[in-house]
Amino acid sequence: MTKEQKPEQRKGITWNNVLWFVLLVMLFSNIVQLFSQRNIQSLAYSEFKQSLAQGQINTVTIDGEKVSGTYVSSTEQSKSDGQGDNSKAKPSAVKRFVTVLPPFDDPELLRLLEDNNVTVTAKPQKSSVLWTLIISFLPWILIIGFFVYTNKKMREGMGNTAGPFGFGKSKAKLFRKTQEETTFADVAGLENAKKELEEIIEFLKTPQKFFKLGGELPKGILLVGPPGIGKTLMARATAGEAEVPFFSISGSEFIEMFVGVGASRVRDMFKTAQKSAPSIIFIDEIDSIGRVRGTGLGGGHDEREQTLNQILSEMDGFSRSEPVIVIAATNRPDVLDPALVRPGRFDRQITLDLPQKEARLQILKLHTKKIPLADDVDLEKIAASTVGFSGADLHNLVNESALLAARKDKKEVTADEFDKGRDKILLGLEREDHLNEEEKMIIAYHEAGHALIALLTPGADSLTKVTIIPRGRSLGVTEQIPEEDRHNYGHDYLFARLCIMLGGRAAEQLIYEETSTGAGDDLKKATDLARRMICQWGMSKKLGPAVFSRGESHPFLGQELTQEKNFSEDTAKIIDQEIIELLNQAQKSAIETLNKNRPQLKTLAQELVERETLSYRQVADLLQQEAETKNDTDPKPEQKESQENS
Repeated sequence: MTKEQKPEQRKGITWNNVLWFVLLVMLFSNIVQLFSQRNIQSLAYSEFKQSLAQGQINTVTIDGEKVSGTYVSSTEQSKSDGQGDNSKAKPSAVKRFVTVLPPFDDPELLRLLEDNNVTVTAKPQKSSVLWTLIISFLPWILIIGFFVYTNKKMREGMGNTAGPFGFGKSKAKLFRKTQEETTFADVAGLENAKKELEEIIEFLKTPQKFFKLGGELPKGILLVGPPGIGKTLMARATAGEAEVPFFSISGSEFIEMFVGVGASRVRDMFKTAQKSAPSIIFIDEIDSIGRVRGTGLGGGHDEREQTLNQILSEMDGFSRSEPVIVIAATNRPDVLDPALVRPGRFDRQITLDLPQKEARLQILKLHTKKIPLADDVDLEKIAASTVGFSGADLHNLVNESALLAARKDKKEVTADEFDKGRDKILLGLEREDHLNEEEKMIIAYHEAGHALIALLTPGADSLTKVTIIPRGRSLGVTEQIPEEDRHNYGHDYLFARLCIMLGGRAAEQLIYEETSTGAGDDLKKATDLARRMICQWGMSKKLGPAVFSRGESHPFLGQELTQEKNFSEDTAKIIDQEIIELLNQAQKSAIETLNKNRPQLKTLAQELVERETLSYRQVADLLQQEAETKNDTDPKPEQKESQENS
């Protein structure tokens, strides 16, 4: 099959077509036989002899036990033999008959045939071996074909395994080195992970180099990182660099409704990989079967635990001469069984972090290779404005931008499409909600409060955009993007974030002397941040440098289902008081800042009502104009002194 030919375009003989052809042939032959026997009269052997004695039989053909021929009925015979005018008699109608000879010899039959001058034709009994075999085996062929067809359909329904008798076969997909490969050149960023995996590649290429010095191959490598970071891509690139067979399977594909299927598939997968050694086995989402044992309701007979036990046993069963490496990926390393992550099983854990600015730039360049970009597209600027994006997020950004440009029938993707694509991913789609003027003004003051505090608070993240266009589940959005990637946050920075979160509610309270439900999500995020500052990061003077967790994630039942507390009720009251006090301080600071800059707040809100969306430069220009207007209207020091003297 050529590369251009799609799988669905392949044509060939299938069992389905063969069965339909056989059925049509049988139906056609039965119809032909039915029509051919309509004019043939079946006679009993006694009737045949009686007609023969009366001279009504003209010809006879003997074919084994079957006797066929032609005869004239008695009425027609009388008309033709009567004493009337024979010249005017109608010609006799000759009919065909068929009968079967008895199982015993009848010497009288031969005498009757000779006496009545019947033309006898004898056919030799043919023995067609092929036809006999077809007739004998046709029912079995149909039965076997039915089972093959049923087995094929069951395989398709069960993920193309070995049918109803192949539940224990592995579902791992094999990627050989002759196929299109993925290498480290196809993976942008993740340089630290590449360096760790280069040694594994050298192990697979030249294992004897390490065996001579007594070194052993690592049994397993655990790739840990958030979703979309590129764990699966990194595993495939490792196999492509090492040029070895690559078996890929998801952890959930081991488990079926039948007991013991998971363990059987593990045995089959490892056995197949050992035959193809050196090779790599990649198990994606291993936390689905690798969770801590003894936590389920099924105990030791749980199917998931049996599968995990078999994986542990197979990884211990590798010998030094079998260069088979298991690579697993997960974003929940905390729930894995300790026996799975100990040295000797998964010897190494490689953490894949979110890409930094330079890595994001390389990823964007990789994904935009085949996309025509306009001259105004600055990938460095896009990389700087996508802090916190994973590789999958950046690919989604490029794809969304290309789709937006295609909808507008553009030949190139411009910077405007990238900007709108990023807003769509971060903020959601624009909603066509029709707000009345009063609601629009409230939302404008709310977002103006966020934006103004973000600009006036030292050390806060840079303001990028503020809009009152409804997006996603929010009625307005104030967007901030940090100027550089940060890994450590101080108390002042976190307190500034609290002030910005509560800035919208503070603006509503300052202007309208009441609050609305629009600040619900802000309060939720602010409360969660304040709780972390108090309970997890030790930013409380009363509680000191201590951690107070409010619910550990259970490895089997999930997160936050068991609310186990490791502190007393008195400490819980102090925690609640500290959280409330911290939030009150942030709100008080936000109200004071907005009260000092009330004219700027009103100007910014009115401009939002008119334009709906303002960029950082537009907001900064408005505040600068407002400050200049205020300085012009304020009296000069000399005028102020003369007014006081008068």
